[in-house]
Amino acid sequence: MPSALITGASSGIGEQFAYALARQGCALVLTARRAERLQAVAAQAQNLGAPAVAIFPADLGQRAAPARLYREVTSAGLTIDVLVNNAGFGTRGRFDQLALEREIEQIDLNVSALVALTHLFAADMIAARRGAIINVASTAGFQPVPYMATYAATKAFVQSFSLALYHELADTGVHVMALCPGATRTEFQQVARNGDTVPSFIYMDASTVVAQALRALKKRRSLCINGAINKMATQAQRTAPRWLVGKIAAMLYRPRPPA
Repeated sequence: MPSALITGASSGIGEQFAYALARQGCALVLTARRAERLQAVAAQAQNLGAPAVAIFPADLGQRAAPARLYREVTSAGLTIDVLVNNAGFGTRGRFDQLALEREIEQIDLNVSALVALTHLFAADMIAARRGAIINVASTAGFQPVPYMATYAATKAFVQSFSLALYHELADTGVHVMALCPGATRTEFQQVARNGDTVPSFIYMDASTVVAQALRALKKRRSLCINGAINKMATQAQRTAPRWLVGKIAAMLYRPRPPA
């Protein structure tokens, strides 16, 4: 039976990956900071068809956490066929006015943990000559985003890193894909305080994002950009002058004064 490890599985896109893969009969390994939420997701995943669900609460923003999670998973005798690196968060505001500790924590979770888990689990997949890794990036990674500067930079890294590995590992039996959702209805907006940046009709449901991602994975795509509007927008950003793209992003993401 195939098994999947999903980070950030307690809500949003990670939670929907758990449910979608459960319906496909995958055994699940779920990790996030909130143990109670993980237990609720695990119970629902089993109701949807997951033959087994193991939970490993962890704060992957801590530098030692990815290696510890790998040891715990492998010590439990679990083999991972699909790794979904979904855990991440964003901050919004003028960079010099944001807390430095939070910006570094964002890099540690969005980038360092993803690189570490990819490295650790990819080695086992390569040895078995099979496996898939989905790294959740964002359409924010296609351009600089003033007032979400660190977040957009981390997602640009995830996209570039994943596309490079797609080619590096092409003959190993391991498939790597970058997933680039746009605005999605999750807890992300509440944490990042950016719910006022795009019109409501732009938003996609997390379940739709995941369904599109799994179809793209089945087709062995290197990149999945969710939704027609996001695909058109990213294509336009590639041809528009960089200064203009940055200026438009600054207008959209500049924090609004309190009402």
